[in-house]
Amino acid sequence: MATDKNRATAEAILPLVGGAANVTSVAHCMTRLRLGLRDRSLVQDEALKALPAVLGVVEDDTYQIVLGPGTVARVTPEFEALVAEGAGSSAAAQAPAPEPVAAAGGARTAEQLAAQGAEMRAARKAKNATPFKLFLRRVANIFVPLIPALIGCGIIAGINGLLTNLHWLPSIVPALAAISSGFMSLIAVFVGYNTAKEFGGTPVLGGAVAAITVFPGVTSIDAFGQKLAAGQGGVLGALGAALLAVFVEKSCRRWVPEALDVLVTPTVTVLVSGLVTLFGLMFVAGEVATAIGDFADWLLSNGGAAAGFVLGGLFLPLVMLGLHQALIPIHTTLIQQQGYTVLLPILAMAGAGQVGAAMAVYLRLPRNGSVRRTIRSALPAGFLGVGEPLIYGVSLPLGRPFITACVGGAFGGGFVGLFNQLGDAVGSTAIGPSGWALFPLLQGNRGMGTMVAVYAAGLVVGYLAGFVATYWFGFTRTMLDELNSDAEAAPADAGASPAPRPVAVPTDVAVRST
Repeated sequence: MATDKNRATAEAILPLVGGAANVTSVAHCMTRLRLGLRDRSLVQDEALKALPAVLGVVEDDTYQIVLGPGTVARVTPEFEALVAEGAGSSAAAQAPAPEPVAAAGGARTAEQLAAQGAEMRAARKAKNATPFKLFLRRVANIFVPLIPALIGCGIIAGINGLLTNLHWLPSIVPALAAISSGFMSLIAVFVGYNTAKEFGGTPVLGGAVAAITVFPGVTSIDAFGQKLAAGQGGVLGALGAALLAVFVEKSCRRWVPEALDVLVTPTVTVLVSGLVTLFGLMFVAGEVATAIGDFADWLLSNGGAAAGFVLGGLFLPLVMLGLHQALIPIHTTLIQQQGYTVLLPILAMAGAGQVGAAMAVYLRLPRNGSVRRTIRSALPAGFLGVGEPLIYGVSLPLGRPFITACVGGAFGGGFVGLFNQLGDAVGSTAIGPSGWALFPLLQGNRGMGTMVAVYAAGLVVGYLAGFVATYWFGFTRTMLDELNSDAEAAPADAGASPAPRPVAVPTDVAVRST
């Protein structure tokens, strides 16, 4: 039955994005189906948003359909199969585009807010098309495919730590330690492979050069008067090594005769890149990685409350600008060094502020049934850390509630940062999840009870601060008059197209994309 449901979702989506012939690429992250399209004008945005399984749409370098964690991983293979089969024509009749119904009077409905959010996304996309932001996006593309393994191994590491502390099942603990640590010990290889793939090189050559950094034999090599350590430089070293390999490989292709390419290019690429990595990049990357860890520890130990306030308050704007992608290698570096990243629980408070703001909007607009329906359907996903429906469907197009949501995130981040400053470091063993979905991944320098209590209290602070700030300062009198009219779109049973109805995110796999 579950497979039939996922197949039906894929069949409903395909004709609304122009059919199989209009799809050039299919991929997914933790919550979004990412499509490359030949002709953007063939996409029926409003019809897509009206599908029960669709939480929202985001237009970036690819067309992204938000399906939620768990769901997207199950729908994507079905969608790929439909594209491969060219089965879009048979599904088209099953998913006609609903006709939009204009609101009576002057009330602004969820559909109108969603349209305004779409315009903002388009404007943001245009502003984000700078070389620096495009580079950050490509860096994110390297790490996003690794998130499922980070989450799985992180949760197993947490279970193993709990069993160790409770002295339960001692015979199983070493096995769980091996399972949870194996991926992290070789993550450099995966980073190198993905880097070469993303930047146009041969993926396996990127992986081969990055593998040098984790080879135990490097401990016998001197660089800058010091013995190298296996894994020195972490993911930053692997990233740099693979980028160098791509550069060397492309240079070779320009001068090596085609008849010798298969022999000369791989050899020169691995040799040159490997030597530079061993006698330069590993040392430099190691110093940078150490500095990142030391700075994060210093910042939260000496100014945790202030730093948490700033980070929690600015994270939503960073997401809107695409600059949050720069944090992904930093999170991964901290996880490699310390076993967890102390930044993610603080940044997760931005989602708490967003949820609190949405609840305040719900209460302040008692007569706008359209917006209230959107909030009711999107809140379950918001609690689990999937914030796109609330951001793009409610707070961002309203304007002021987006700012007050940031205020809620700031107070939540400041609360968690304060406890870091007091010595209770709260971290996450993986990146991606947020909200309640982060609980299984919590880890730090104290017991699990302390970590859960601090993080849970931070969420509550974020909810309350976002709610209070939005309730009292999120609306002007003019906004309330415009949004809170008795008139709204005709009810669904009268033939109107209802606001997008996000489904509740499955609780068995609760994660969020970065």
